[in-house]
Amino acid sequence: MKHLTTVGLIAGLCTAAWLFVSSGLEDVGAAVLAAGWGTLIVVVARAVAVAWAGFGWFVVFPKEGRPSLSTCIDLRYVREGINTLLPVATVGGDFIGARLLTKRGVAGGLAGASMFVDLMTQAVTQLLFTVVGLAALVMLVGDGPVAHAVEGGLAIAVPAIAAFYLVQRRAGHRLIQGLLSRFASGREWAALGAVEVLYDNLRRLYGAPSRVGSGILVHFIGWIIGTLEVYVCLHFMGYPVGFAEALVIESLAQAVRGAAFAVPGAIGAQEGGLIALCGLFGVPAEAALALSLVKRCADLAVGVPGLIAWHRAEGRLRKQESKARGRLLGRRLQPVLQPATLGPFYSYAPPRSTASVDAFDAGGGDLKKCA
Repeated sequence: MKHLTTVGLIAGLCTAAWLFVSSGLEDVGAAVLAAGWGTLIVVVARAVAVAWAGFGWFVVFPKEGRPSLSTCIDLRYVREGINTLLPVATVGGDFIGARLLTKRGVAGGLAGASMFVDLMTQAVTQLLFTVVGLAALVMLVGDGPVAHAVEGGLAIAVPAIAAFYLVQRRAGHRLIQGLLSRFASGREWAALGAVEVLYDNLRRLYGAPSRVGSGILVHFIGWIIGTLEVYVCLHFMGYPVGFAEALVIESLAQAVRGAAFAVPGAIGAQEGGLIALCGLFGVPAEAALALSLVKRCADLAVGVPGLIAWHRAEGRLRKQESKARGRLLGRRLQPVLQPATLGPFYSYAPPRSTASVDAFDAGGGDLKKCA
């Protein structure tokens, strides 16, 4: 997977560089400057969308063992920063977020299960968002090559999402348990217990359709909020589009990003997709690339604080683990160090009885007499 990510990153960088050079760097720069205060609005819209996604994660938890809303939002920013800015697949941050959630007092099985359910609700809502965008595209432009390409992508995405759901259900449980039973060594049998706990929590979460439905609704609204990025940015650059056109561009551009999950930040794929989609509504390539740059600015503005929060959280955890190891080592060494600490008066010197003292005094008297 690491080699695939590296190859994808190199290919994406080369593609993006070619697109910017061929479109004219000066024209792209002028379009970015024309965005002006629209860039700030895009950043705010992104921050709101990420916080809203944290709320979507929060609602899937049961009342027992549920973390605070602020915890879900904080860790959602961490997930966003890792997924968008680091050279990892777009789900690497989600696993780290689940691990950090366990450090906030949430049981490991529940934290892992909530992460899978949250990813599932996001995938379902992105699929719905893409379908809405495709329908709007057909209404506005017609059933052209872009629509056919999107339809082909949906034909692949639907079975993939269905398979991801089945892996989390009973069939996937049997499959993973069978693989572990076959390949795990003797001391790794504990992993089977962890799998049991994970799937027990998955059944618990999926057994509450109202919470899962709430998560789907919240995430779908979050995708709609993201449409404001395209709408506002293009208006400030002097290319006013309707909300329906902005929805088509945003929904299908997000679909392109999802398809390019192996490429860090979907570099190159996002730029090419925006050029094709904006061109459908008369927006030139340099404006589409400027829109991509503004979105990249939002990635940085929202993602960097998430990475800083992750770094600080890991630092606190290392300090806590170091202190815990120190206390454990101290308890283990205490029985060994205790005799030396108390000294020979307690450990080695025999008690002095009154008889021996009297005898000594008596002998001392005889010595005095002799003297």
